[in-house]
Order: sequence, then structure tokens, then C-alpha cells
Amino acid sequence: MIEPLFWLGLSLLLVATSLTAVLVAAIPALQELARAARSAEKLFDTLSRELPPTLDAIRVTGLEITGLTDDVSEGVKSASQVAKQVDQSLDSARKQAQNIQVGTRSVFVGVKAAWRNFTRQKPARRISDRLPSNEKSALTLREREVFRQENHRIKAEAYRTNEGYNDSANWETDFDDED
Repeated sequence: MIEPLFWLGLSLLLVATSLTAVLVAAIPALQELARAARSAEKLFDTLSRELPPTLDAIRVTGLEITGLTDDVSEGVKSASQVAKQVDQSLDSARKQAQNIQVGTRSVFVGVKAAWRNFTRQKPARRISDRLPSNEKSALTLREREVFRQENHRIKAEAYRTNEGYNDSANWETDFDDED
């Protein structure tokens, strides 16, 4: 019977020795764990003090950026409206310049025609084959019809279709042709 008690005592001695060795080895690890816990506690305190103001600053910065973005977009819209107005002004100025050019050309052609008409030599006065109004004889109905047919022109003769009013170069050459 001694043997089982011996083995039981030996087992208890070995367990006690093992537990002592584990406790001796675990004490420095537990001390390091306590230091890490204190450092984590300090970090969490620092974060709890510093993080809310930082998050508020980030939120305010985001709001300011949003405001600036809105201002920039309004500026871009305003600039595009100004550009459209300038473009419309340039278009109207271009149209006015074209109108002035056409008007100036028309005035020039008119002045040129008037000058040519004014400076041309007047033909010698023709002696009229007509009788004075008191010496005229009354025409018969048949003679009147003949005069009407001679004086009546057809449309093609009355309006020349190959001449346009819009081409100022034709106006100038027409006046040259008449002289």
C-alpha cells in the first residue's frame, strides 16, 4: 500500500512545483499586461479628450468645403451667363455692322447715281412735234386704241427678271451701263 501513496505524494509534489514555476514565469507577463492596460487606458483617455474636437473640426471643414463648392458653382453659372450675354452682344454688334455696311453701300450707290445724273450733259432740247393743246384735233376711237397698244408693255419688258435688288455690285454696273 505504500506504493500508491508514494505515487500520489510524488504527483502532488510535481503539480505544486509546476504551479510554482508557472506563477514565477507568469508574474513578469502579468506585470507587462498591467502596464499595457494602463497605457491603453491613457490612450483611451487621450482619445476621448482629443477625438470629439477633431471630429467637430473635420465636420466644420466639410461644411465649409460644401459652402465653397456652392459658391464656386454659382460663380461658374454667373460666368456662363456673362459669357452668353457677351456672345449675344457680339452677335447683335455683328448684325448691326452688317446692316450699317449694307446701308453705307446703298447710300454710296445712291450718291454715285445722283452725282452721275447731276454731272451728265443734258441733251439739246427737242423741238416738239406736238401741237399746242388748243390746236390739237380730237382723236377717233380707233386711233386711241392704236396708241394704247403701242404704249402698253408686257410684264417681261416692264420688269427685268435678271436684276436683283440685293446685289449691290449689279446696281453699280447698271449705273455704268446707263451712261
